[in-house]
Amino acid sequence: MKPLTASAPIDVAPPLARQRTTRDVGRVLVLNATYEPINVCSVRRAAVLLLKEKADMIERGGSELRSEHHVLARPIVIKLRVYANVPRDSSKRKITRRAVFARDGWACQYCGTRSNLTVDHVIPRSKGGLSTWENIVASCAPCNRRKADRLPAQINMHPRKAPRVPGAHVFITVAAQRIPAAWRQWLPAEAA
Repeated sequence: MKPLTASAPIDVAPPLARQRTTRDVGRVLVLNATYEPINVCSVRRAAVLLLKEKADMIERGGSELRSEHHVLARPIVIKLRVYANVPRDSSKRKITRRAVFARDGWACQYCGTRSNLTVDHVIPRSKGGLSTWENIVASCAPCNRRKADRLPAQINMHPRKAPRVPGAHVFITVAAQRIPAAWRQWLPAEAA
């Protein structure tokens, strides 16, 4: 039997992971049958809606989606063919940090800074404040620590804008990392 000797290393590269191309990644704006923006979905979900003829393509991208039997332009904005009844009561929507930040313009409602953001209960929970849209604001960590569990009048720290239930456009801006130019004409002015 021949002894093993050190030889030049064999270059065995692991198989390349499937890299996502630009046509696989992205978000699509979904319009109701009345051209009202209602949702943001993945390109894959939009393609399924188009292939099942449940939606029409309004804006298309420069690339294509390909399968064995079909070629479909990459959707950017689609419109549902049948009106979807969407609950209008945004107050029932789950309160998330990102939604609060988006509603408040990504700025502290006490000092206006845009860094180190957290959320603050205007009326602290220890004083009977509830976790509702009307009681939660974006706050920087220093302002949040300074206010602590005191009422706004006790420390003379009042939010710049009264907190309110956000419009539906806030949830669209939260769902997309950035708003593509093709979406702007379909969104309200405050969202674009």
